[in-house]
Amino acid sequence: MTDSEKRIEAQQREQPDPYEGNHPVPWFIIVMIGLVFSWGIYYLASSNLSDPPELGDHRTRADLTAQTGAKNGVVNGAQIFAAQCVACHQANGAGLPGVFPPLAASEWVAGKASVIAQILLHGISGSLTVKGAVYNGQMPAFQDKLNDAEIAAVLTHVRSNFGNTATKVDAALVKTEREAGKDRKQPWNGDDELGKLK
Repeated sequence: MTDSEKRIEAQQREQPDPYEGNHPVPWFIIVMIGLVFSWGIYYLASSNLSDPPELGDHRTRADLTAQTGAKNGVVNGAQIFAAQCVACHQANGAGLPGVFPPLAASEWVAGKASVIAQILLHGISGSLTVKGAVYNGQMPAFQDKLNDAEIAAVLTHVRSNFGNTATKVDAALVKTEREAGKDRKQPWNGDDELGKLK
């Protein structure tokens, strides 16, 4: 067999190159894409593009601002507690063992209202014994964050929830305690200083 015959025989064994068939996109997919595209144009055309993105559901800026008071002007201590205290003391007032002290059945919460008002006004730094366990952490001061009525409301909420049954705290007491500690710039040093106020 000659070289040319070998080449022809090899060529005859070869198959044609594969090619991609012509399969168009189904018509219902094209219609669906067209409908979504049309809806997108309509949505953009009918939207008020000058609204800030956080108001996308048509709430006003006032709706997004935390409201601490009720309609009749009474301050809601539960809302303040949820906004300011839950991160450490938890929603059930149990705190985190070894990290944040509990408010539930706490001798500090059930004790003198003036002491717990001082704790909220000035905060705590250093070791504090609660229900026999020592907590060595810090609590921020709220004297610059909350007014007298708000502090009284959150104290009343804490003293009447989580198994606590202490008396209500009014804004006048908080105002008196704020005046008494107006020169204090440092947080209370845990048991060392707060124990003397008990």
